[in-house]
Amino acid sequence: MKHEKVYHSYEMLVEECKIVIEGPVSPEELSLLGMHHQLTAFRQPEQQQEALTQIALREEGRIIIARKNETIVGYVTFSYPDPIERWSQGDIHSLIELGAIEVAPPFRATGVGSQLLKVAFLDPFMENYIVISTEYYWHWDLKGTNLNVWEYRKVMEKVMGSVGLLWCATDDPEICSHPANCLMVRIGKNVSMDDIMRFERLRLQRRYMF
Repeated sequence: MKHEKVYHSYEMLVEECKIVIEGPVSPEELSLLGMHHQLTAFRQPEQQQEALTQIALREEGRIIIARKNETIVGYVTFSYPDPIERWSQGDIHSLIELGAIEVAPPFRATGVGSQLLKVAFLDPFMENYIVISTEYYWHWDLKGTNLNVWEYRKVMEKVMGSVGLLWCATDDPEICSHPANCLMVRIGKNVSMDDIMRFERLRLQRRYMF
């Protein structure tokens, strides 16, 4: 499967500051930018920038960023699922994972997160993908947002739902390990029925769910 990437850009004002949301960005473009010091949800900013660069190097990898001048203040990543995850086992080349979405605290509650996703799905090639997002409560900034797990999940469902990702049942053990965890899915209109059926077999591998 050939992976095409069509660049898009969007500008918005946050408290009179111009925020540029753009992508997919190349590894070379990422190297010219710095990371906001509060982008620490997954790892330290410098390490996270390297992780973004590695994803951008992949044929299917997509990085959409929000930047203020030359500083990245938010990002969203898309790539094939980790080989150790269930979602990589079906050999479905049309399945990619929304692996991370993070916005620096000063820019949250401004719509930056939703706009990152909006720009990502402006690319018509995204209609060729099954896009999944595995939401785990231990990745959520409950302390920083002062939300409980159910309030945070509601926010995530709203943000993901803005681009068509919807809650989907699964018997994946890690997702089922806590009731707030969930699987969000968007199936592009060009995905083959064969890939959809293979995804359904991945999603529910047990005969019964309780």
